[in-house]
Amino acid sequence: MSTVALNSNQGRWVMTTAILASAMAFIDGTALNVVLPSLQRSLDAKGADLFWILNAYLLMLASLTLIGGALGDQLGRKKIFGIGIAIFLAGSALCGFAPTVFLLITFRAIQGIGGALMIPGSLALISSSIHEKERGKAIGTWSAITTMVTLGGPVLGGALGDAGLWRFIFFINIPIGMATLLFLWKNVSEVSESKEQHHIDIPGALSIAAGLALTTFGFLRIPALGFQHPEVWGSLLGGLLLLILFIVIERKSKHPMMPLSLFTNSTFSGVNLLTFFLYAGLGAGMLFLSLNFVQVQGYTQLQSGLTFLPFTIL
Repeated sequence: MSTVALNSNQGRWVMTTAILASAMAFIDGTALNVVLPSLQRSLDAKGADLFWILNAYLLMLASLTLIGGALGDQLGRKKIFGIGIAIFLAGSALCGFAPTVFLLITFRAIQGIGGALMIPGSLALISSSIHEKERGKAIGTWSAITTMVTLGGPVLGGALGDAGLWRFIFFINIPIGMATLLFLWKNVSEVSESKEQHHIDIPGALSIAAGLALTTFGFLRIPALGFQHPEVWGSLLGGLLLLILFIVIERKSKHPMMPLSLFTNSTFSGVNLLTFFLYAGLGAGMLFLSLNFVQVQGYTQLQSGLTFLPFTIL
């Protein structure tokens, strides 16, 4: 398939599948924050367990997102996007049935693997499928709709949590994901690329995955162990060295996974820095406010979720 117009039948299906898949992943994150009190009571989880239920997903997502994008370039964006949705669906179903905290954390990590293929795949599918002149509008539409839907996650989570149905935060992904897969395979064609061979930068992939995993793990362990604990500074130091190695590999590679020249563009660097601070603030704020509203202020989980609706104005 060559690129298509945004308002064409093919263009609408591309947008539908990309938005549904992304919204599924983002809602899962925001809704889960609100139901943590119900989840904690149901599984007899400790505070540290809640931390890992949230962050097992983020750890895998942070470690593997670049690899997910590279696999899409090598093997086909539609194919990798679809595989990501399938893995995310499997992880969601397993999370919904998880009888113990340990298994829930494990299955959240599986969700993270799927998310690392699915989330970058959604934008890659839009970028490679929609005409260049309409690409900005398409990405803006994707961003606006997924943001609005995502910020409805706390309300959905609160309603399900108060009803004792926190597991349905995971189960709800199943019909959405199956519909998305059906739309993808029946209505979206793989974009035909140039004959130029794409190469997976294996040394770069291994170093960035391990470096991001160790760095993220180190930061996640600081609240429990303190910065001076060997496990913390050892992970951070190891991660930093691997990230430096990644930069060295990318500078010498003929087929870099992430061309470092991108960061010489001030717009690219600025937008990435802004996005980092935005999601760091939103993620931390929603987690701690959700717990404070329910456990300290005495709100119901639905009331807690409703307090986040003003974010949609932003």
